[in-house]
Amino acid sequence: MADLLTTAYPWVKSAHVIAAVAWMAGLLYLPRLFVYHAERGVAGSELSETFKVMERRLVRFIMTPAMITAWVMGVILVFTPGVVDPIASHWFQIKLAALIALTYCHYWLEKRRREFVADLNIRPARTYRFVNEIPTVLMIIIIVMVIARPFS
Repeated sequence: MADLLTTAYPWVKSAHVIAAVAWMAGLLYLPRLFVYHAERGVAGSELSETFKVMERRLVRFIMTPAMITAWVMGVILVFTPGVVDPIASHWFQIKLAALIALTYCHYWLEKRRREFVADLNIRPARTYRFVNEIPTVLMIIIIVMVIARPFS
């Protein structure tokens, strides 16, 4: 099994990075759609219904599959011999904490999307402008932890 994981490593890592990029694109775009939806999408209007379709497709066909793929490939990487020691690597523990926070953001945004679907959004556009920055900060933390590996 170790030989298979080692042989597959470049492919698994490639899939992990591709999925992470796609997931991040969605995490950065969805709150932006919510800003426009909150500002201009009057409940029941044609524009509101268009936003609902865009938001649903983004979550269902890009964000969630990308998140699942990133997680699965990441777990495979953790079990690949010589890649990371999850117990001794403090950079990895910080990355994992940021990744869990990013996953929480994903589910928080999905809950807000369901509120928009039901025309029950109570948050102003300003809230979504602020939320739009959170994935960026978490992404920076994750990238620094993986590339610079401080606290090794």
